[in-house]
Amino acid sequence: MPIAADISAEIAALLQQVHADRPAPRVRALHLPPTSPPQGKEGEFAALELDSGALGLSFLLLDDTLTSIAALADAVRGMDALELLQWWADPAAAAASPARAALGFAAANALSRTLLDRSGFVPGPARDTIGGLDPQPGEAVGMVGLFPPLVQRVLARGARLTVLELRADLAGERDGYTVTLDPQALSGCTQVLSTSTVLLNHSFERVREACRSARRFVLVGPGAGCLPDPLFAAGVTAMAGTWIADPPALLRAITTGAPWGAATVKFLLEREDYPGVEALRARAAAREGSRR
Repeated sequence: MPIAADISAEIAALLQQVHADRPAPRVRALHLPPTSPPQGKEGEFAALELDSGALGLSFLLLDDTLTSIAALADAVRGMDALELLQWWADPAAAAASPARAALGFAAANALSRTLLDRSGFVPGPARDTIGGLDPQPGEAVGMVGLFPPLVQRVLARGARLTVLELRADLAGERDGYTVTLDPQALSGCTQVLSTSTVLLNHSFERVREACRSARRFVLVGPGAGCLPDPLFAAGVTAMAGTWIADPPALLRAITTGAPWGAATVKFLLEREDYPGVEALRARAAAREGSRR
């Protein structure tokens, strides 16, 4: 399948199209973890809230994002979310300010959730914790981003695991698997589980190209919340993300550093189960027409 030259631009263009015939959603608030966040996802993600009530999550631990993003909270309040989206979709702007890129990516997820809510579409629950992968004994499996609990689940199936990481201090041979900085080390992998942070940091194309031979390529994590049409067209086979079931409860958890608990549900959206953006728009129009 063809791999987009810039998947973020495709996602942004799709969201612009989806919201072109409606008043532009605006940012209601940015919700951040405590200044001394706990370890784990409770301290790693921000939530951007739109006036539609939709939330979009974004990872905070790239570069200086965690320490600098709070200074942008007042600036984005009331902002057109489609304008904010460009802070991520423009690679040059994203590279200049990782914190602004994180806000733009959160906007992409929140704008996507707005359409999903309007259409009434809810993806199905995850069947497992490894994105529906089915590692076989001796099979070469790749992982983009080191997720220690998931590593053990893959190794328990007898697969050979290679993990791609950004951090040089993690590289090397480990107990039963390899951590590398080179995307080409994944070229022989037949199944790959990738952090959705590859969208945030604009490394998706490079990683996906390296994994071209993979029969299964799954994006995973709380940031895997954007409309997947361009991703599925580029060879992603499933999205394994975090569905926000109780927005007020999640916002309380994020801002206090508490466990997300019942506020979220892990979902798995397979490419063949996704109706497509035009079907979602038609559903939304039908639902809204029936309420008039």
